[in-house]
Amino acid sequence: MLVKWWMVTNDITEVLGMGSYLNPGCKGFEESLNSAIYVDKTGLIEKINAVVNTRQKYICVSRPRRFGKSMATDMLAAYYDQSVDTARLFDTLQIAKAETYQKYRNQYDVLKVNMQEFLSMTHSMDEMLAVFQKRMIADLKRGYPDYVMDGEDSLVFAMKDVYAHTKCPFIILIDEWDCLFREYKQDKEAQKKYLDFLRVWMKDQEYVALAYMTGILPIKKYGSHSALNMFTEYSMTNPREMAEFFGFTEEEVHALCATYKRNFEEAQAWYDGYELVAMDGENPKIYSMYSPKSVVDAMLSGLYDNYWNQTETYEALKIYIQMNFDGLKDAIVRMLAGDRVEINTGTFSNDMTTFQNRDDVLTLLVHLGYLSYHWMDKTVSIPNKEVSQEYVNAISTMDWHEVIDSVEASKNLLESTTTERQKRIRV
Repeated sequence: MLVKWWMVTNDITEVLGMGSYLNPGCKGFEESLNSAIYVDKTGLIEKINAVVNTRQKYICVSRPRRFGKSMATDMLAAYYDQSVDTARLFDTLQIAKAETYQKYRNQYDVLKVNMQEFLSMTHSMDEMLAVFQKRMIADLKRGYPDYVMDGEDSLVFAMKDVYAHTKCPFIILIDEWDCLFREYKQDKEAQKKYLDFLRVWMKDQEYVALAYMTGILPIKKYGSHSALNMFTEYSMTNPREMAEFFGFTEEEVHALCATYKRNFEEAQAWYDGYELVAMDGENPKIYSMYSPKSVVDAMLSGLYDNYWNQTETYEALKIYIQMNFDGLKDAIVRMLAGDRVEINTGTFSNDMTTFQNRDDVLTLLVHLGYLSYHWMDKTVSIPNKEVSQEYVNAISTMDWHEVIDSVEASKNLLESTTTERQKRIRV
């Protein structure tokens, strides 16, 4: 069984040199382990170990909200952080079976940051980067007072100096890396400055053993600027070997339903529908991924319901589906009826403002979790009953009279999505 439950005691080896950002310890991951439901995703660590200290050490994972990105970042921090011995946390988990388990566990200095924290507390890009560097350097100074110069204001120089003395490279973990592009949507100069900073900080630096970022949007095509072209991206449209580690697999949901005595078919109807493709040798392997927060809420409460609106509102969806692109309204109507719509994801600029056609809007909705992308036939569909309800909520407040009439005329609208999806052949 892939589902594991753990009650972790608090007598962890004493933490040495723990900071706010430098070697933050394992509290975040401990909280996940101590939660009522924990699904073992430590197999991700083995994938990451394979690229540490290689040319492929730059990784960016983009997923919708509520898909376990922050939990994975906490897990990686706990595993690599050299200031604490986390054998007690990991020895009984899946990663302990990997050949690389002991080699990399607790062997690195870790810098773990959530960029949303700095964005929320500042009022400009210059201020944000200044505060960010100040806080990182302060942590480095506390951890290595003899190696960081007094008055140092360059994060790059501070990390170079620490690495020159310790020869221990850093694991850099950045959560919500793309928050600026979601809140400074129109400020191209601020976006370029931010990308340039990240490039100078991380690209071709000897002190980087791994740079791992998570966000909602892919990074490759923000305008014409390619400052972060060293990153390998794992997105909702091209997840590859990261497919099974963000969200719950069908096997994991089966196990949860058995444990909690819940109806699996209901869970499938409400929360399934995200089709992510990886390669198994030369053959594609299709994972049916479930929204983890919604599954957990349903298991614990016993109620299958729309939990999406606890972290998103239909207003966010409404902004995009009411854009006046030819064919967009027809595509939404078809998908509400359970159909799939062909899509070209290649023209999407990976931001939330640059849209040239219907397909760009639909591609954004894939990254936001409002649509599922089917790689095999290059189509999209509304993934499940939960998300279908968000479309109905959004459309009911819009001037789409013909669509509203169709919704009201069909009492089985939401069920039709479920019926069509259940007919699909699962690979």
